[in-house]
Order: sequence, then C-alpha cells, then structure tokens
Amino acid sequence: MNESELAAKIDHTVLGPETTLADVEAVLDDAEEYGMNACIPPCYVAEAAEYAPDVTLATVVGFPHGQHATDAKRDEAVGAWDDGADELDMVINVGRLTAGDHDAVRADIEEVVAAVPIPVKVIIETALLTDEEKHDACRLAKEADAAFVKTSTGFADGGAEVEDVELMAEYLPVKASGGIGDYEKAKAMLDAGAERIGASSGVEIVEDFRG
Repeated sequence: MNESELAAKIDHTVLGPETTLADVEAVLDDAEEYGMNACIPPCYVAEAAEYAPDVTLATVVGFPHGQHATDAKRDEAVGAWDDGADELDMVINVGRLTAGDHDAVRADIEEVVAAVPIPVKVIIETALLTDEEKHDACRLAKEADAAFVKTSTGFADGGAEVEDVELMAEYLPVKASGGIGDYEKAKAMLDAGAERIGASSGVEIVEDFRG
C-alpha cells in the first residue's frame, strides 16, 4: 500500500461539541492536501461542500448516542445528502439492541439507508456490546443494506480493537474508529480487515507512514 492508497482509506475527523467552522475548514484543508476524506458535523456540511468540493465528505446521523427517533434520523440523513454529504455514519440505537428489540434496530437502519442514495456506515459502538451483541448488530446492519459497519463514535469509553474489526469484517466492510492515533495502530486495523479508518489524527497517521 502506498501513501495515496492509505490516505484514501482515512476519514479525517472533527466531531467534538465545540467544533467551529474554522476547525472544519482546517480538517478539509488537511484532507485535500493529503488525499484523505473528511468526517464533520452535519451543521457544517453545506459550507464544507462549497469550501472543498473535491473532498469526499462524510457526516453523522443520530450522533453520538443513536437515540433519536427514526423519523428524525431519516430527516437528518436526507438533509445531509441535500447539503452535499457523500457518505453518512449513523449510530444505532444501542439500548434497543441490548434489550433484544432487533426488529426496531433493523427498521431504524433501513429507514436511513432507503432515504438516501449514498453509502451509510452503521456505528455499533463496540465498547458497549458483548460479542453476541456485536454479531447481532452487524447482522442487522447487513440485513438493512448498510454499506459499512463502524466500531465507535469516540464518545464512549474504548475505541477500535483488532478483535472487533475481525468479527465485524465477517459481515460488511469495516470502518475502524476511536483511539487510532498513529500508523502502527491504523495498520493493525487494516490488517485485521478494516477498509476505512476514522481518526482525528489523519495527518499524523500519514506523516508516520512517511517516516
């Protein structure tokens, strides 16, 4: 894998509660310079799409806890697509999953997937789940025609783990996210089967690869 191939697998991310438009523009500048994608808050998508039209732009739906009503998630997804998002990272309803309400979890994902013509990555929040629940979440995402499953929001304790990526890759392409701050950790995730890396340290990962 060369540098451009690595960079294309990175979603350079800024999603903190204090994120400003200036922060988003800085991430977009980095993404454009290094050939990465960007993942930003939904409130800035329209401005970001105009500012950096050549950057693949992801945003989040139902973030960070996944407890929005399904109608709200669907509307948020459609709004983000209308504003110029190329991909969506959607949080499942973890409480419904752990309670065993699989039909509701599947329907929640299906509504978002059906509402937009762009890839939907389903964040299952691995740190909060048992292995059995991880299998359930990935199966439900696959049944709902999601494009990816993603490990973490970064807002729960714990992040991407090799074992989780290996488990999730049995079902769908995986975006590993949470706690990936250097190339060594990113490579471990890619070697485990991840096809995308979500990280606020995208520049550091590419620079580390160069070194």
